[in-house]
Amino acid sequence: MAEARNDEIMKDREKVILLGAGAAGLACALKLSEAGKKPLIYEKSTQIGGLAKTLSFKEGNLVFRTDLGPHRFLSGNKQAYEAVRSLLEKELLTVRRSTRQFIRGKFYDYPIRPVQAFMNIGLFRAGLLLASYLKSAAYYRILRKSPNNFEEHIESQFGKSLGDFCMLNYTEKIIGFPCKKIHPVWANERIAGLNLLSVIRNAVLNEDEESKKDKAAGSSPKSLVNEFHYPRYGIGSIYTRMLDHVSKKGGKLHLNAEPSRIKMAGKKIYSIEFKGGGNDQGGGVEAVRNPSFVVSSIPITELIKRITPLPPKKVRDAAGRLKWRSQIYLFLTLNKRQVTRDNWMYFPDNEIPFGRISEMRNFSRQMSPEGKTSLLVEFFVDENDATWKMGSKQLLDHALPHLERIGFLKKEDVRNHYVIRISHAYPLYDLGFEKNLELVMGYIDKVENLTCIGRSGRFRYNNQDDSIEAGFSAAEKIINRNSLI
Repeated sequence: MAEARNDEIMKDREKVILLGAGAAGLACALKLSEAGKKPLIYEKSTQIGGLAKTLSFKEGNLVFRTDLGPHRFLSGNKQAYEAVRSLLEKELLTVRRSTRQFIRGKFYDYPIRPVQAFMNIGLFRAGLLLASYLKSAAYYRILRKSPNNFEEHIESQFGKSLGDFCMLNYTEKIIGFPCKKIHPVWANERIAGLNLLSVIRNAVLNEDEESKKDKAAGSSPKSLVNEFHYPRYGIGSIYTRMLDHVSKKGGKLHLNAEPSRIKMAGKKIYSIEFKGGGNDQGGGVEAVRNPSFVVSSIPITELIKRITPLPPKKVRDAAGRLKWRSQIYLFLTLNKRQVTRDNWMYFPDNEIPFGRISEMRNFSRQMSPEGKTSLLVEFFVDENDATWKMGSKQLLDHALPHLERIGFLKKEDVRNHYVIRISHAYPLYDLGFEKNLELVMGYIDKVENLTCIGRSGRFRYNNQDDSIEAGFSAAEKIINRNSLI
């Protein structure tokens, strides 16, 4: 009994600090709270959820909701899936996927339907694309040549002509530099298991029961699934529910709390100072001293900048070479019942300034008022570039002519427009990123009471289910009192 009591006292004394209240951070907090711990969560913005938040815009008595991009919940991890299902219960919908690409003035279903594609491009060009694929497949397989960059990976899996037609240009629009300068690891993160044969197989076996079983088990590439789960009131509902559970168990959230200095003593963090932090969920924050564990999901490059004494110069230089891509979201509320039947749509062509649109009503009817809809228009940018610096009206004027020309809407259909800017949206995998990241993580992993998780925390272009899984894993290490290294 005495040992059990002492264990409870130690739990109460442990101070677990979470930097960031996105998918990874809140998943970690949830698992910790279930084990009786009371994590302290610090989030620099005014809202939880990170890149997986849901925003609400009230126009009179109407409410329009949007996520930051087309988020869907899919997971081959049973623990992550069961946790989300348990949190949302009947609020977790099953949505039939509808996705298209708009290429050179024509629409193509995604995943591709061969018959439709042949009709759009003609049999002669289809034959050229197939010949290009066979040539590339033979070259890479016979010579057993490993791709040296993302462009070569696409060529090996789809052929040069098809890659140029619809894949490389879209990737370059996201990344902002040529695909030959992108590390091949990018393919493992974003399109693992995807190649021309898997696309054709998916099209042929689309309604086959075995194919459905494979997808349900998570063995099919995520890019090819035909159904996904989605919360009735937006993807952010997952993280709102997580926070509710954490708060009921005694965990606390501090909003507007950005770490300004992280002080080290030997191989441990002994103090974290914050700027801001005044809110109704914890009051002002100045500093937290002697944390038992620190779990960070803030951008790893920002974390390195805030550590004192300064990390070694080679670590700081390596962190400075890790680059990010930013995003601008233009959210249009519309006096239309529906624009398309698609959940989201891709725009690879360079002539169109945006890269993707989402119609949130097609995820859940509760995302838009009855008889109304909305479009979320995404621009992939560099922070402080010309597009980033555009004002709200400029961005609307930048996008509207293209939306009108394609036939989606008329200018008079637009009720209101809102602009959201996000830096550190995508970690950029240039050809040297692995070496730089290895230096940074080598330093971080030697800090005994610190672990980094999530897309931003580990500089990994993953999905939200991966972040949830990483949060659970970090929590389990703390619960079991293992080293965080």
